[in-house]
Amino acid sequence: MAFDEELAGRVRDVLAEQSDGPQKRMFGGLAWLVHGHIAVVARGGGGLMVARADHAAIVTEPGTATMMMRGRLSTGWTTAAEHACATRPDLATWVRRRRTYALTSPGR
Repeated sequence: MAFDEELAGRVRDVLAEQSDGPQKRMFGGLAWLVHGHIAVVARGGGGLMVARADHAAIVTEPGTATMMMRGRLSTGWTTAAEHACATRPDLATWVRRRRTYALTSPGR
């Protein structure tokens, strides 16, 4: 499944002032890397896949779930449904939180 081009454009807009790293096709989506770590992925069908950080707390938020990859739960990775990142402020919150996490991770 191709990634959501409209969502990818919105993520680019949020990240316009920070050019920390490349974009790369990964996990059936388009990922933004920060210091060699995945920060956020625009997925097919809308919604985001977000990097690890406070997983137990994040999956209690509306519109979130543990990432399923090849039929198995990928604990530590979270998806944010399309409706959870529908507005610019909501999307910006997700992107900034994940970017901040990636920035605190040791560089590769």
